[in-house]
Amino acid sequence: MNQSSEITRSSQHLHRPSIFKMALEMRTFFEAGSFAFSYPLLQTTPKGDGHPVLVLPGFLASDFSTKLLRTFLKSRNYKPYGWKLGRNMGRHSDPITGCGPAIIQRLKDIHQKHGEKVTLIGWSLGGIYARELARQQPALVRQVVSMGSPFCNNQRANHATKIFEKTSGYKLTDMCPKLLKNMPTPPPVPSTSFYSKSDGITAWQCCVEQDSELTQNIEVVCSHLGYGHHPAVMWALADRLAQADGQWQPFKARLIEKLIYK
Repeated sequence: MNQSSEITRSSQHLHRPSIFKMALEMRTFFEAGSFAFSYPLLQTTPKGDGHPVLVLPGFLASDFSTKLLRTFLKSRNYKPYGWKLGRNMGRHSDPITGCGPAIIQRLKDIHQKHGEKVTLIGWSLGGIYARELARQQPALVRQVVSMGSPFCNNQRANHATKIFEKTSGYKLTDMCPKLLKNMPTPPPVPSTSFYSKSDGITAWQCCVEQDSELTQNIEVVCSHLGYGHHPAVMWALADRLAQADGQWQPFKARLIEKLIYK
């Protein structure tokens, strides 16, 4: 039995990360420092073909939180875009479709401007938006990358649900049963999910993609707040995005990389 199947079977036993793990989220500042320190090395990662990339921030975050990530993407020859919708308070969620019309329009505008498919990168809640966006508009999306996004198993196994229900305007019980059922299903485009077993905000088991020829889970050791600037994430992300459209293959750790990626 594969890992994703085992996790699904035990989903009812999932709990929010411990207070100890949550306290470890403070290491995000050190991870940001390690990003700056390793930036020269990250510049040796492959450059891409210049296609557009839409980066969706996590819950309670704004485009400011993805600035370092977008700076790195620009250095790798991509055309990165923030979502331009302010702070993500969950109000652009949709209990029927998963993501609201403003996010869909943002994708359409970027696609129309460049005339080519857009890669979607979503951090936490942003990753859930990215997956549902790809499900609704597959012809516009090249691939999806989620980072610490709890799209499967137990939607309450995290420290953000109660706040989300207060700021978004609806409760998880208001969500369409069909949406909840389909959310764990991979989008109809290549999909990569980064997760960390030391994530202090959401249970890592909720971030594991189902196994298929077009999906992959990459385990890293980082905080939930550090996905968008952790060197290990940036290194593997560059590999993911550099692949030619229609020629997606799983990431394979080589040599010393095997010490970093599980």
